[in-house]
Amino acid sequence: MKRMTEKERFIRTLKREKVEGLVPTFELVFYLTMEAFGKVHPTHRVFYQWNQMSLQEKNAQIADQAEVYVQTAKRYGHSAIFVHPTVYEFEWIEALLSKIREISGDEYYLCMHGDPTYAIPDGNNMTDFSVRLYEEPEKILEEQRKTMHEMTAFAEKINRSGKLLDGFTLCSDYCFNVNPFYSPEIFSDLIAPVLSEQISAYRSLGFYTIKHTDGNIMPILDQIVQCRPDAIHSIDPQAGVSLAEVSARYGDRVALCGNVNCGLLQTGTEEEVKADVLRSLKEGMARGAGYIFCTSNCVYTGMDLKRYELMNGLWKQYGIYK
Repeated sequence: MKRMTEKERFIRTLKREKVEGLVPTFELVFYLTMEAFGKVHPTHRVFYQWNQMSLQEKNAQIADQAEVYVQTAKRYGHSAIFVHPTVYEFEWIEALLSKIREISGDEYYLCMHGDPTYAIPDGNNMTDFSVRLYEEPEKILEEQRKTMHEMTAFAEKINRSGKLLDGFTLCSDYCFNVNPFYSPEIFSDLIAPVLSEQISAYRSLGFYTIKHTDGNIMPILDQIVQCRPDAIHSIDPQAGVSLAEVSARYGDRVALCGNVNCGLLQTGTEEEVKADVLRSLKEGMARGAGYIFCTSNCVYTGMDLKRYELMNGLWKQYGIYK
């Protein structure tokens, strides 16, 4: 029997179909590439002199970034690679995706950010933005739809380049640990319509979607599921979100990603980390399909690499479908 690629296993999981062997895993970002490989993570590279580089230098930079992404996936058994371009020019995004495919073949599911909806504003803009939600709702919708059309146009263009990309991960955060930034009513009026339209547009082009938001998503989770993403990330335990509860309520409609407590990975004891990882695996795998194992955010700068490798080792030992 022909071996399934990691990409095929990941897509089957997004479709909530059963896979054999290890439950698929990936991370939104694995920042610890300097500790793991002695390589600066692609998102930490700012090319102030990009326009002064020769074509040979630019291609060398793209090739090195692609190698870091593939090296990470290989070492830690990831089924997917979330690509973060550092040069936002189409030809170089295309070059980066092409180089990853050249190095790895069609082994991995490749995705990029593609969320037109407004995330929680930063502290400098939160008051002004909150006022606009009530005073300029039509303008808020118009701005998001403008971004949506731009993102859809990019998706159409990348589609014409061949199957370089498999999906989009929509990474606008909506929630604090206590509650969503948006009330359910405002979310219904101003955010969900655009989210739903964008997901539908991606689907019509053959792309899968994963919707990411940290925090307590429970008051708006019905609405997010109704927008029909293929999966939801991150099922945040630091906000009290229960993977078992979300799986019971929505696991027949959407795949679930995440749930390993990032706070414990950084500051908990080794025994606490082990217990949390095993709990996540048990609850996520209980349905026998539709679960992607990963942290409740990402493997961020400052986390001890040994902690992620402990988590990864437990996944290899216990994350096996019988």
